[in-house]
Amino acid sequence: MIFMNIADTLNLGTRTLRVHSDSPRLDAELLLAKVLGLSRAALIAHDDQTLAADSERAYADMIARRSAGAPVAYLTGTREFWSLNLRVSPAVLVPRPETEVLVEQALNLKLRNEPCDVLDLGTGSGAIALAIAAERPNWNVIGTDVSPQALAVARENAQVLDLSNVDWRAGSWYDAVPARRFDLIVSNPPYVASGDPALAALSAEPVLALAAGPTGLEAIEAIIRQSAVHLNERGWLLLEHGWDQARAVAALLARQGLTGIRNVVDFSGKSRVTLATLHTQQ
Repeated sequence: MIFMNIADTLNLGTRTLRVHSDSPRLDAELLLAKVLGLSRAALIAHDDQTLAADSERAYADMIARRSAGAPVAYLTGTREFWSLNLRVSPAVLVPRPETEVLVEQALNLKLRNEPCDVLDLGTGSGAIALAIAAERPNWNVIGTDVSPQALAVARENAQVLDLSNVDWRAGSWYDAVPARRFDLIVSNPPYVASGDPALAALSAEPVLALAAGPTGLEAIEAIIRQSAVHLNERGWLLLEHGWDQARAVAALLARQGLTGIRNVVDFSGKSRVTLATLHTQQ
């Protein structure tokens, strides 16, 4: 039996993934690093190292599952977000780089109260809540989710990161925090229309975290509709949404009396986040 070295194995994995991934080389490296328990840098430094038979089999299985549509994050069990190494599972949406725009905007706000009370609706893996909690240790952060499995992932991430200023609540949107008000509410809710063909390529991820309903705006509208009774005076609401939903989201915010509405684009120049404030006092 002929055993391949790391360099040849990576080349083969990359060729296999070319028709299944936008980043075949990166995927191949991340999967082999997981199998061998090495960093990507170590793979390159030791690319002449021969793989054992069980490692070859494990890697082949990883490549096959990736080719079938499994996200790399589910195969490795981790995903980096805001420089935090987060555990992920099929119970949660894989954190996207563009969601870091939401975190960045939240951290740049000049908020009235210090420390601040922050609410992350539909927290999933806890990515947004944990990133904010890590950057602002004197803020009090609550992450909510309707999925107990998702909250279990978020709790584990908080424990591993040793973040004590974040708490978790189960429930649908504001039902998890009745009668509570916050200085900042953030959310990356489901915003894909239930009939959107794009969902086919995302079938490995929880549809509850992706699809909102026939228009894609159902979850966003529900969050905005109740936002005024859960925001402190001059508190802020920040929402991630689809690139073509910015005008509709702004209209929903204005309808509920929120002001200071503005849109922020992501790293590719697409509309991604809209924010607004509650300012009722004259």
